[in-house]
Amino acid sequence: MSPPLPTSFNRLAWSNLGAQSAEQIGLAAAPMVAVLALGVGAGETGLLQTAATLPFLLFAIPAGLLADRMPRRRLMAWAESLRVASLVAVPVLAAFGLLTWPLLALLGFIGACGTVAYSVAAPALVPDLVPPNALGRANGRIELARTVAYVGGPALAGALVGWAGATPAFALAAALSAWAVFLLAGLREPARAPAPKRHPWREVTEGAAFVLRHALLMPILVTQIIFNTAYFVLLAVYVPYAVNHLGLSATGVGFTLGVYGAGMVVGVALARRITAAVPFGVLIAIGPVFGVASSVAMAATIWIPSGALAALSFFLIGVGPILWTISTTTLRQTVTPPELLGRVSAINILAYGARPAGAGIGALVGGTWGAEACLLVALAGFFLQAAVILASPVVHLTRQPEMVG
Repeated sequence: MSPPLPTSFNRLAWSNLGAQSAEQIGLAAAPMVAVLALGVGAGETGLLQTAATLPFLLFAIPAGLLADRMPRRRLMAWAESLRVASLVAVPVLAAFGLLTWPLLALLGFIGACGTVAYSVAAPALVPDLVPPNALGRANGRIELARTVAYVGGPALAGALVGWAGATPAFALAAALSAWAVFLLAGLREPARAPAPKRHPWREVTEGAAFVLRHALLMPILVTQIIFNTAYFVLLAVYVPYAVNHLGLSATGVGFTLGVYGAGMVVGVALARRITAAVPFGVLIAIGPVFGVASSVAMAATIWIPSGALAALSFFLIGVGPILWTISTTTLRQTVTPPELLGRVSAINILAYGARPAGAGIGALVGGTWGAEACLLVALAGFFLQAAVILASPVVHLTRQPEMVG
């Protein structure tokens, strides 16, 4: 039986659960409030989504620099406090009749800035809190929290907004975020040597060069970029495709999308057994291979219109990538020098910038040639990302590498 994880890490894990839950509740509640209370349309809700994702492109690298220059616990606490302020402001403005959708978008942008800093610093902090042989378990705990938040947050937000409006939803999100700050305040982070004072651009290029020249991290980054692009090509057209081609009702569409969360839960539950049963490189390859299987199932619905096949597709895309996230995070933590972890983590977060690009490709291809063409483009993308990782030295790893530094 594995020894328990350290108390300091448990505080981080519970803080992560609070932060992730607050984020998902806020993200789900904002467009509901915009439509139901402010009467906006699809264009404005699209801008809300843009405002909530733009900080990942703008501030991931600055957050990585800060994570390598200052105590990571402190950066996360400040970042989460920023999210608390943005969440509290929504019901306060609504109570005085001052809430507008541009203000809602601005507050979403501010809250997302906190999300970026927290997301960059957390995986860089984990190796300081647990021994190397426990990194896989620790990252599994972190991903379990994300999965629970992803599955439960939107449903809870919808129930609260439908029951009593915006105030309870945003108040709960703010309370969870404040709880995360409280837990971080009591976390003991080992001291690190002060970072040398250098020009920020030199530090950025140092982190980027490390990833781009690394035989293991570079193919992982490329795989993530292609995966995110392909997945959002698919998501861009799935809802109208499911209604018009598969004949699904709104409930059916929601069910198939929800199966993604169920797949994530199953992936996290099986992670430890699979990790113990297969070589480390094979564990990493499972996610991209499941991505291919998922896209094949979805493309098959072009000729076999079936909600069950669509649900299977989202289930597979939930199971495999969770195993990918756990294993590649562990790999990144072990092969990166501690003084570079924040910047390397930030470059990983930048891969999320491929998502709006994928959605744009989906809109262009779908509008020109139809949703079915998008599914085939996504299929090609998933095959390409699997080819990148399967042709790399990553899949030949028999075990987790030794910790650098």
